[in-house]
Amino acid sequence: MEEYIVSARKYRPVTFDTVVGQQALTTTLKNAVKSGKLAHAYLFCGPRGVGKTTCARIFAKAINCMSPTENGEACGQCESCQAFNEQRSFNIFELDAASNNSVEHIKTLMEQTRIPPQVGKYKVFIIDEVHMLSTAAFNAFLKTLEEPPAHVIFILATTEKHKILPTILSRCQIYDFERMTVRNTIDHLKSVAEKEGITYEEEALAVIAEKADGGMRDALSIFDQAASFCQGNITYQKVIEDLNVLDSENYFQIIDLSIINKVADIMVLLNQIINKGFDGGLLVQGLAKHVRNVLMAKDPQTLPLLEVSDQQRERYQAQAKKCPTPFLYKALQLMNQCDINYRQSSNKRLLVELTLIEIAQITQPEDAPGSGRKPRRLKSLFKQLIQQSQPKTTAPQVAVAEPAASTPTRATQPTKPTTPTARAPKLKSSISLSWGNMRQKMNGGKTILPTDASQDNSDSENNQPFTPEELQIEWLSMCNRMPQHLSGVATRMKNMNPVITEFPALEVVVENQLAMEQMEQIKGSIVNTLKRDLHNQGITLSMRVAEHKKGERILTRREQYELMEKENPSVAKLREIFDLNLA
Repeated sequence: MEEYIVSARKYRPVTFDTVVGQQALTTTLKNAVKSGKLAHAYLFCGPRGVGKTTCARIFAKAINCMSPTENGEACGQCESCQAFNEQRSFNIFELDAASNNSVEHIKTLMEQTRIPPQVGKYKVFIIDEVHMLSTAAFNAFLKTLEEPPAHVIFILATTEKHKILPTILSRCQIYDFERMTVRNTIDHLKSVAEKEGITYEEEALAVIAEKADGGMRDALSIFDQAASFCQGNITYQKVIEDLNVLDSENYFQIIDLSIINKVADIMVLLNQIINKGFDGGLLVQGLAKHVRNVLMAKDPQTLPLLEVSDQQRERYQAQAKKCPTPFLYKALQLMNQCDINYRQSSNKRLLVELTLIEIAQITQPEDAPGSGRKPRRLKSLFKQLIQQSQPKTTAPQVAVAEPAASTPTRATQPTKPTTPTARAPKLKSSISLSWGNMRQKMNGGKTILPTDASQDNSDSENNQPFTPEELQIEWLSMCNRMPQHLSGVATRMKNMNPVITEFPALEVVVENQLAMEQMEQIKGSIVNTLKRDLHNQGITLSMRVAEHKKGERILTRREQYELMEKENPSVAKLREIFDLNLA
């Protein structure tokens, strides 16, 4: 029986032209070989499984080839190439820095650089995972890397470039390898499957490519696993079963049900997915990626951004035609918020369910039952109820209250014969009269109050009752409308609570004398504004500074005991019986 070799090793590229997905880098390296313009140090960096070490070996072989081809490839026939293929070359050394990362290993390597090559032009040292070298080893390597012998070339490979010292980086030509695209991975897997005589479905290969996450070595390993499970016939259903991947059909169903607001069906589908062992957080992440792909499929310009198979691309386009763009935007926002809160949530399933319910209600009409939205503002609803309850008469009815000696309340005063919005038109006038020209009306620390008798024509309009709650609301509203140069006073006034002493006389307690002086300057405007906002021309305002009580002296422990003994003589008897002393 022929010895089995995994696909990642069996189909490892041996020439630059067979390297997948790195055309720009391989072209650069081939041109360097053709022109003979070789640097003394190269750094190949990028994610795992994209061909860094493979390219380093191909490059080292091409450098030492005695008769390279016109396009910069190694001939494969000369003594140097034969020695490399048979793994007996003395000019190419490969070192794993993960297990040889000490200063002694680097010093041994540096001693080998002194010996010139016996066959070929250069000695090539490939150091894999170079970021694993210790700081001391890097420092020992630095001098040789800066000024190596003419016959030495270093090729460093790493997956974590940020861990390498800047002094090392500055002495190397840096090549950044790209992740494999899904399309490149699928095409390469197709060629491997055809060589191995394995039948396949393109959707199945797309699932393998997405699972590999840009690494060709991972893709080939998963391909071998799937081929073994499927017995030479790689199908979509068997691949998702073998890899335990959630079927993308679930995502299409959830979006289709969300558009038509089928919340119950979505909850049943979610329960089936969770019962299969899939995590709710991974479901939300996969659904977010699916919605993103649907959004990209809506525009022909963004369609190339879909890294999926041709069949899947057609399905995304079909669903994109049914999904409104605002729906996709809102769904992405909700799923992103769910993903952020998922780890901190104590009830993760409930969070996922609520997110899917909200997504299913995006396209639901506002007046539909169960939409979960506020169909109307309460304020406008109450206005309509009040207007409907009022009798339709040609003349307004005024309720006459009996005179009383006590402080009048809203029930004992004439009611306002206007609609609830009657005060709104006077608001702007009040602001302009009270604060509009405040800078010009400040004269010598005294405020010249604006007057406008033409606005108030009826006694009933000028003497409206108001409650403490209405007073507080209008006070805060006045503070919020005060001009910018009075922002400091306005901030202090927001913390004050005006009270009705003897209607309509008002009193406010000020924190300190400085605040009192500032408010005295604008007292006229304050009173004028309250008169107009509360529709009562009899309002007066008195201000006083708050009384600060002197703090009580804190008693010592002995004084506390003496006070307790004085209030309760039994404590003294207890001390005498037990012969206690106060510490």
